[in-house]
Amino acid sequence: MSPVASPFGEAELTDPWVALEPGADPAERTRMLRRAHETFTAAGTVPRPVRPVVADSWRRSARAGVGPDGTASVELMDGDLGAYRAEHPLARVMPLFRELLGTFAADGEHLLAVCDAHGRLLWVEGHASTRRQAGLMNFVPGARWAETAVGTNAPGTAVALDRPVQVFAAEHFIRRVQPWTCAAAPVHDPRTGRVLGAVDITGGDGLAHPHSLGFVQAVARAAESHLALLAPELPAADLPELTALGRDEAHLRTGGRTIRLSRRHSEILVLLSRHPEGLTGDELLCALYEDESVTPVTLRAELARLRRVLGPGLLDSRPYRLTVPVESDVSVVERRLETGAVTSAATAYSGPLLPASQAPAVVRLRHRLADGLRTALIARRDPDLLADWAHAPWGEDDFDVWRALAVVRPTAAVRSRLAALETELAAPGGGRRRGTTAQ
Repeated sequence: MSPVASPFGEAELTDPWVALEPGADPAERTRMLRRAHETFTAAGTVPRPVRPVVADSWRRSARAGVGPDGTASVELMDGDLGAYRAEHPLARVMPLFRELLGTFAADGEHLLAVCDAHGRLLWVEGHASTRRQAGLMNFVPGARWAETAVGTNAPGTAVALDRPVQVFAAEHFIRRVQPWTCAAAPVHDPRTGRVLGAVDITGGDGLAHPHSLGFVQAVARAAESHLALLAPELPAADLPELTALGRDEAHLRTGGRTIRLSRRHSEILVLLSRHPEGLTGDELLCALYEDESVTPVTLRAELARLRRVLGPGLLDSRPYRLTVPVESDVSVVERRLETGAVTSAATAYSGPLLPASQAPAVVRLRHRLADGLRTALIARRDPDLLADWAHAPWGEDDFDVWRALAVVRPTAAVRSRLAALETELAAPGGGRRRGTTAQ
């Protein structure tokens, strides 16, 4: 297979995201990578020839429990897959992907693949015999190719890192994928900037050229431009942003101003931002109030006050809903966790969601978010991330996190704190500290 003809100019030879520089011997590079891969899987150390982006991905893959002899699992099939694809935002740019990459894939015996933000393959198209070969490793629509599921691979690593990446031969973590080379780039929502998924080109060694990475990145940017044309969006300054982590009263930034919301209004906006389809009055009552004696009249009065605070045009009724999408720091943490970007998720987490709130739906969301993040941190075993959580106000009594930290950073201070927590756990009523999350 010949290198990709490119209108994008010559790539830098020192680009760490390019798998194979022009003039390099693919066969020799493959042999070196296979030896490095065997060294890593046997001893946990990464030899020098491995690119830093791949070495970091191998470590993440191992921490996620991915085995080098594993395979992808199919999560969406038949009707479920069809319904999910039809509703996915990237369905709107599939004609563009086919126009820009379809002929190239078919003629070059490659595959065009598109995944969602969870690394699940939604479309896999291209040369028929290549598709059959790819099917043997479950590189098929509906299969989950997230980095946390199958290790280092271009589409999964691209959504995990939120940047274009090329993966060559034995750089793949799973052995059965190592005969392949792929290049993928994330595609973002032009309005919110969140990752929608990635577009990928998969095939043989010919794709290891720097132009392949530039090509697929240009296709991703074209898709984002096309999405922006299909749905003209508000200027960035007018997009509402909700900050609700680590504070009892949320802040809403909209139209160039910042509004400090009351506790009840904070709860309402958190819930409505998660339900763009809207919530009925009865649904909001159940979500907000433990006391079943609270009447719909009370809720309507609260919503009328909120509408005055927000100004005209942002809050609608029947059902109650926000008229424009609202990005929140809660959603940012959730998306990063879902794609395995644990470090980025921890960085975005500034504390428990509305910690003083007792609204049932908010309490459930608060615990789910905190538990999901702390579980990911414990599995990640990164001493710095664990220490950040343990020394934060919400983690100072978290026995499980302190125990995990003591394994990877057994300093005298850490062991002393763990011993104190063990003593407290043994005392009457101390059991609540194990795996606790902030109320």
